[in-house]
Amino acid sequence: MTSPGYRRPLMIVAAAIAILSLAAVGTVIAIASTGDAAPVWITSTALYGLPVAFMLGAVLVLDAIRQRRRQ
Repeated sequence: MTSPGYRRPLMIVAAAIAILSLAAVGTVIAIASTGDAAPVWITSTALYGLPVAFMLGAVLVLDAIRQRRRQ
């Protein structure tokens, strides 16, 4: 029962994107609390990072279900 080699790197990428996105959300909130506007790249990271990480996680869950049913 060995897992394919792509699961672990995909999980690490999803976790890194989620952490980076959460940090961007915190940065946007901190900048907004001072009355300024956050740069576009930080706002975009905050907006799109968590959904991308969630979709990668969903792919990993569906792949695990598929692997489990094959056994």
